[in-house]
Amino acid sequence: MDKIIDVIIPAFNEEESIGYVLGDIPEGLVRQVVVANNNSTDQTAKRAQESGAVVVDQPEQGYGAACLLAVEKSLSTNPLPDILVFLDADYSDHPEEMPKLLEPILSERAEFVVGSRALGNREKGSMMPQQIFGNKLATWLMKFIYRSTFTDLGPFRAISRAAYEKIGMMDRNFGWTVEMQVKALKLRIPFEEVPVSYRRRKGVSKVSGTIKGSILAGYKIIYTIFKYA
Repeated sequence: MDKIIDVIIPAFNEEESIGYVLGDIPEGLVRQVVVANNNSTDQTAKRAQESGAVVVDQPEQGYGAACLLAVEKSLSTNPLPDILVFLDADYSDHPEEMPKLLEPILSERAEFVVGSRALGNREKGSMMPQQIFGNKLATWLMKFIYRSTFTDLGPFRAISRAAYEKIGMMDRNFGWTVEMQVKALKLRIPFEEVPVSYRRRKGVSKVSGTIKGSILAGYKIIYTIFKYA
């Protein structure tokens, strides 16, 4: 039986890249792509619509808030999706690698898959030093507290609808990715990591590209890891 797959993309001022992201999603693989226009002041929403995406507007600034609204839109579409795929709008992920991200779920080995940049091919300069350090610290804490084997908090990920609903996502900003992983560990949801490629993003990062964003994201990630311990 074919699985219904929806793609979720939070986007804040990514008019330069969103068309490339949508254009690289393998044709015929997914039912719909829902882009959450996260209070953008540029032409992100228009570019996404022109490229065939369903666009929802989330005026509340926050990665998690954008993801939550886009998922809500997906889950309001009949028939319900079987799998949700998340990726960023900045074209740092490689959407064409989506099939290998989905394979563990389609083969029923896992219900949750994280694309690991640490295990894959990472273009030089694609991650800032603070990102690399933060990922290593976060995954070390998860290993120490939860006996986790995660190597990355990568945004390119797939999860079955059943697992997503079981997790009960709540975070509305920087803690989104790590909340999903920590709760999956606590609930013993079967997961895998697959190596994914990563390149320099188009434009400037709104998080790792600023000192304030890096500090806030780092604090929230560490707080979330301990919150659910």
